[in-house]
Amino acid sequence: MATKQQCLCVNRADGETGYARNSTIQSTGQNWIKPAIEEAVIGLLNLKSTAAPSSMVIVDLGYSSGPNALALISTTVNAVLHHHAAQDQQAPLELRVLLNDLPDNDFNDVAKRLVSFQQSAQSSGLVLTSGIVPGSFYKRLFPNNFLDLVLSSNSLHWISEAPEDLKTKMIPLYDEDEDLRRTRRRLVIRAYREQFRKDFTLFLKLRAQELIPKGRMVVSMVGSRHYECVAPWDIVTIPLNDMASKGLISREMLDCFYVPMYGPSDMELHEVIQDEVSFEINKVHVHELEKSSMAPNTVAYAMRAVFEPMIVQHFRLTSDVMDEFVTTLEQHLTPGSPHHNFLLGDRVLVSVSLTKRF
Repeated sequence: MATKQQCLCVNRADGETGYARNSTIQSTGQNWIKPAIEEAVIGLLNLKSTAAPSSMVIVDLGYSSGPNALALISTTVNAVLHHHAAQDQQAPLELRVLLNDLPDNDFNDVAKRLVSFQQSAQSSGLVLTSGIVPGSFYKRLFPNNFLDLVLSSNSLHWISEAPEDLKTKMIPLYDEDEDLRRTRRRLVIRAYREQFRKDFTLFLKLRAQELIPKGRMVVSMVGSRHYECVAPWDIVTIPLNDMASKGLISREMLDCFYVPMYGPSDMELHEVIQDEVSFEINKVHVHELEKSSMAPNTVAYAMRAVFEPMIVQHFRLTSDVMDEFVTTLEQHLTPGSPHHNFLLGDRVLVSVSLTKRF
């Protein structure tokens, strides 16, 4: 029987359950990669001829929505303005800003934000145009040699699909039987690792075609410290397993629920980039999440904002049941609970700065 395509978008709801009010964790990740973006901008502008007006084409892949949607672009524009002022250049700067996300994203929200952002940038002396490009970043999005700078934050841990092998063999992400779950753990992670390697290799090949020679890329994603540690889907499947045990959701439906996410270690990321060969690695950073500053309620609501559309679509849940999801996850994230260190201890943000080789 054919299955409906998974809904991959954040919660658009207003109020306390929406992504706009529950994206401070993602904002922290964006702040961590600011220095790498600023360095990339300076490197690109130094390559360009000073005899002609400076121009740059920038894209943010997987920008999502809400107050963080233009954060990476804002960092880039500010870096351009700072460089322009430091060099005392009089020629107008020309920037083309492009934003990409999947078709289910809230494009109306970002379109409104773009208008005021564009007006602000132009008042600072920039010639700035903007556009929205819907589609998967695992497909070609732009012409050859078109982009100067590619940015992406908190997006590339989303893979193109959950491993087909697991679905075909009906191996669930979270077996009810603990012994079976432990036995299959490495098999499940290995399948996801192979899918990530395949997808990220394709991502690099596509961006290498779209970037200019010596173009730059700065990306970050949820990651892990080691090969066999916490997987990103655990923070969803563990509370859902409790809910299935209470009869709040179907165990059968949980056994066929797959989250298309994988959090690589910095070593894995390094290996894939080197094997693909299109890019030179400038820097790889592992950013530690401050567990002490992550209140259980804040994290639980953040996870609801990210995963609710997918969960609701699959299990056909009501908002009351999603409230139970938040309560259950909050209990697991409370210090002293058996799953607290397991769910948060090995989570990191991995970022990498790259230069296209040719």
